[in-house]
Amino acid sequence: MQVTLSQYRASKGYVKMSKKIAILRGHPDPAQNHFCDAIIEHYKHGAEEAGHVVQVVDVASLDFSILRTSEEWTSGTVAPGLEEAQDTFFWADHIVLVYPLWLGTMPALFKAFLEQVLRAKLNSDGEGNPVAWRKLMQGTSARIIITMGMPALFYRVFYRSHGLKVLSRNILSTIGVGPVRSTLFGLIENVSQAKRMKWLDKVQKLGMAAK
Repeated sequence: MQVTLSQYRASKGYVKMSKKIAILRGHPDPAQNHFCDAIIEHYKHGAEEAGHVVQVVDVASLDFSILRTSEEWTSGTVAPGLEEAQDTFFWADHIVLVYPLWLGTMPALFKAFLEQVLRAKLNSDGEGNPVAWRKLMQGTSARIIITMGMPALFYRVFYRSHGLKVLSRNILSTIGVGPVRSTLFGLIENVSQAKRMKWLDKVQKLGMAAK
C-alpha cells in the first residue's frame, strides 16, 4: 500500500496539529549570511512544509533604544517600531530563538529587544507580580538554538550553560513558557560542510515537528 507524505509525517509524529511559530533572529548583524540564517531557513522550511504557520522577527532590522533606567522599565507602552514584533511574540504557540554565543550569553542587542518586548506586558498584564507573570505565556513552548566557537559539550560541562540558563530559566520560564528545549552547535567555524548539512537536516526535522 502506498503511503502519502502526509501519512508518513503523521506516523512519525511530525504533525499532530498546526502550530503558530515565531522565529526570533537574534544575530545583531543585519547581513543575513551567517549560519544562524541557514538554521532559520531550514527550520522555517520544515515547519511550513508540515503545515505550521511561521513568522520571523529579525531583531537586527529593528530600530529601538536600550532601556537605561527603572522608570523606562516600568512606564510606557512598547517602544515605537516594536509593536508588530511584540504581537508576533505573544501570538506564537512555539518560539524559536536563534543567536550566536557572545561572551557566554546572547548578544546585547537581542537581550535589549527582549527587555523592550516584555516590559509592557510584565508591568500591565502581569501588574508587576512575578506570580502573575507565569500566566502570560502558559501553553507556549520554545527551542533555543545557539551557535558558538567552542565545543558545545565544553560549554555545557565547564561553563554549565550559564548564558543559556539566563534565557531559558530567568526569562522564558518566568513568563510561563515551557517546555524550553535547546540545541547547541559548537566549533561553528571549523566543522566540515557535510557536518553543517547534517545539522541543518536536524533543524529542518525539528521544524517539521514544531519542537
